[in-house]
Amino acid sequence: MNEAKMNELTQAEDMAYFRADLCCYSPESYSLEEKKEICNDMISTSKAVLDAMREDFEQLPPTPVSSFWTCSAPPASNRPSGGGMCSWATETRSTASSSP
Repeated sequence: MNEAKMNELTQAEDMAYFRADLCCYSPESYSLEEKKEICNDMISTSKAVLDAMREDFEQLPPTPVSSFWTCSAPPASNRPSGGGMCSWATETRSTASSSP
């Protein structure tokens, strides 16, 4: 998916959630039908973004996709300080399991 299409989808999602925020701020200003439409817009725009991300992810070659799941470490020159997300998740799990 190209960047312009993804921007369009995320802007539509942002607008749907903005409308929902306005509705929560002043619910008496909206009819039940308008509230239903706002909820449906939130669901449909979020689904469109998720589907687009899933489609892009599925188009990746097998090696990078498998490295997402195995949590393999990047080359030393590309590693973030602190070990990255994998070490954070491991530390969090070990800390949580040792708590009373």
